[in-house]
Amino acid sequence: MGEETKNNRNRNTALVLIGAGLFLLLDHTIGFFPILAIILVLLGIHRVRSRKERKGFVLIGVGAVILFGDHITIVFAIVLISLGFFFIRSKQVHKDETYIQKQKLMDSVRLGREPWIMRNSSTWYIIGETYIDLSLAILEQKETTFILQGVVGDVDIKVPDDIGVSVASSVTFGQIQVASERESGVMNKLHWQSSNYDSCDHRVKLVLSFIVGDIKIKVM
Repeated sequence: MGEETKNNRNRNTALVLIGAGLFLLLDHTIGFFPILAIILVLLGIHRVRSRKERKGFVLIGVGAVILFGDHITIVFAIVLISLGFFFIRSKQVHKDETYIQKQKLMDSVRLGREPWIMRNSSTWYIIGETYIDLSLAILEQKETTFILQGVVGDVDIKVPDDIGVSVASSVTFGQIQVASERESGVMNKLHWQSSNYDSCDHRVKLVLSFIVGDIKIKVM
């Protein structure tokens, strides 16, 4: 037992020495704060995969702020690239011009507390939250397409089982949960379609994409 404890202690000491050496090397190469940011992002990803999503996203967010805080050009480039993909996706998915298109810096959308009309639409924001309950939605067309994209987003959508739903979602950092399917961590993509999609009188196509995001779609 004593020999095993000694071996563990020696191994831990070696790991600490290696870690300290790598830290000093990287600190000399790229600086302290980028290293700290990368460590926080990796810890956040680990927390998300360990089902501790809230703490994980906080760590990822703090790491991203530290990493890009002194690189405003990079942040601006990410925003422009995201917006460019948004326009491309909108043109590809919406086959005609009869759709609503919105771009905002920050947005908070809550629909479903009272009857509302759902139309073909495309929305993009830098930071935002979206809560939608389709139980009271009035669908004027057989198929309605809803595109939601941005940099940082928190999305919660509830779909009744009498509406067919198709989901195409992607998140670079974060998690996606659609019905019983779940993806979390980095570079997540999830495509899902309800079994009654082709037979329903009304169908909804959801296209969701974020750099950092938490997407939850519940089918009730």
